[in-house]
Amino acid sequence: MRLQVGSISVIVPADRQAIGIALGEAADQIHDWVGFGRVEVGELTLAIAPDRATFAHWAAGSVPSWGAGLMVPSTHLVVVRLDGGDPYQTLRHELAHVVLHRKIAGRVPLWFDEGYASFASGEYGRMAALRLNFAVAAGRVPDLRALDALLRGTDGEAEEGYAMAASAVADLARRNPSRRLEPILERLASGMPFSEAVRTTTGLDVDQFDEAWHRRVRQEYNWLMWLGTGGAWLILTLLLSWAAASRRRRERPRRALLDIGWPAPPDNEEITEPQLTPPPLDRT
Repeated sequence: MRLQVGSISVIVPADRQAIGIALGEAADQIHDWVGFGRVEVGELTLAIAPDRATFAHWAAGSVPSWGAGLMVPSTHLVVVRLDGGDPYQTLRHELAHVVLHRKIAGRVPLWFDEGYASFASGEYGRMAALRLNFAVAAGRVPDLRALDALLRGTDGEAEEGYAMAASAVADLARRNPSRRLEPILERLASGMPFSEAVRTTTGLDVDQFDEAWHRRVRQEYNWLMWLGTGGAWLILTLLLSWAAASRRRRERPRRALLDIGWPAPPDNEEITEPQLTPPPLDRT
């Protein structure tokens, strides 16, 4: 069914009408976006996919099968998959794409597009840093051109790719004297090509920025950082789970022997509760 929620046209299965309206209301609100301020996303179509198969039908091969959301700039279409994680977080990520594409008409690299959406939607947090730490420690840091392919790889590769793309976008802001994204976004919105916008706001061309970003990532993220940001707890949890499973395996034969020879109680056996006699109040 199709519902109109403010400026948002929501397409949703009839049995998911409530979540469709709630997501439509969330999309229709004016939000603060990094580098742009308060922006209204305007008219768009929001399709709610209840499962992976429905999402794949909407995607038509344009995004990987593990995807949780997509945005088609030419048709102002956003699709959110309900069983692909937090749908509100997915919606905010896709709306960040909407805002970026409505403000910037020129082409930007995929890593910048996805990096901005991850950064602006608040996904670049503790878990992203943990994934980034592990990727760097394991020696899996591609250059920016290869990062585009990683973003369209497997689910695990893409999680690392989104974290890396968000860190690259954050580094673009860090290398500007203002330490903000507004300068590069303003130049891109004015029609300046991406490579020139990077050079005029950071003093580096894209290749030089790529090298500088690589050095910074390798300096900031390593095994010690991975352990400190949660890796140690992950290892401890895995070790405890392994120890518990090993103990159950060792005790299984003994438990089976203990079960042998114990007669099963008859079905008509009366269950009685023990009667407790209260102690005398007068102990003298």
